[in-house]
Amino acid sequence: MSRHIVIDVRRLGDFGIGTYIRNLVRALARLDKDNRYTLITFNKRPDELADLGPNFGTAEYSRPDTDVIQNAAFPFFLRRLHPDLVHIPLNSVPYWLQRPYVVTIHDMSSLLYPARGDVRGAMHQERYRRGAARAERIIAVSHSTRRDIESFMRIPTERIRTIYSAPDPTFALEPDTSQDQQILQRYSIQPPFILYAGTIRPQKNVPRLVEAFAVIRSELENHPLFSQLKLVIIGDELSRYPAVRRAVVATRVEPFVRFLGFVPLDTLKVFYRAATLFAFPSLHEGFGLAPLEAMACGTPVVASDVPALVEAVGDAAELVTPDNLFDVARGLRSVLLDESRRCELSYNGRARAQRFDWDDTGRSVLDVYREITAAK
Repeated sequence: MSRHIVIDVRRLGDFGIGTYIRNLVRALARLDKDNRYTLITFNKRPDELADLGPNFGTAEYSRPDTDVIQNAAFPFFLRRLHPDLVHIPLNSVPYWLQRPYVVTIHDMSSLLYPARGDVRGAMHQERYRRGAARAERIIAVSHSTRRDIESFMRIPTERIRTIYSAPDPTFALEPDTSQDQQILQRYSIQPPFILYAGTIRPQKNVPRLVEAFAVIRSELENHPLFSQLKLVIIGDELSRYPAVRRAVVATRVEPFVRFLGFVPLDTLKVFYRAATLFAFPSLHEGFGLAPLEAMACGTPVVASDVPALVEAVGDAAELVTPDNLFDVARGLRSVLLDESRRCELSYNGRARAQRFDWDDTGRSVLDVYREITAAK
């Protein structure tokens, strides 16, 4: 029996969530020709959602999910669509959202590392907990995140499903090297460089990465290959996180650190491919999509040994203790200075990234949809 499933895709343009939404929707379009889908978008249908098939439509809703009024207005909007099931692809669930709904939880950072300590921050945490508690099913993107959900929110394990994400398949495509060179020239950046890509929130540990970079830069200032080594940081606006800028100034590496802010997906791929290594010393993760994207491009990865990242990268990355500056520096140094180790990580990383597949993700999500709607 055909069901009407509504998916909120307003975060399609976000850094990691956008990858999840875009590729999940495409996988569902390939796998499911029976159910009817309505995708909630902003003012117009994005190009990324074109040609999904006749059973996929869109409905425009112009308010962001951070708008306080959405707690009442968005559920009212959804009721007019008469869905059998709603999927919210991150835990930003409106307070009065009708059931049944599925929510995907990508990590627990907003509870473990709250951005605000005021009333609005407390309201966000309450909404986060309530959204998960009322969900018919929770999709956790790793077993580590599943354990966090069970521990911190006391959600019964039978209501949680672990379903891995995967890198965007385009990361593994053969590059146009001439175009890559043009993009690097446009940003006035040339190898060798260490790359970080992601948000710059406190749990991402970017100041310690800067400090570790300063340690190895001082050691390599006369090295024949790495005397001009740079650190390139791609992420959100630096002005919101002054600790990163302070770390750059304090370690006196300003000429060798570049902040690019957010870049288009095709540009991000170029930087992944051109980097000597990708560094990701995060203190907490829900999965490890950015390291897997780098691996899919064949770039060696140095990542922290927190459970969710180990679950994602396995033994195909150089693992470091993220709260130990000298161990982070050790990991960077050992990969930079050992060409055979870089080749090994490049080869093993590609193989590791290929183990994660969006069609597998789509099939598992469809099973969750069927499990819920079968009971209606």
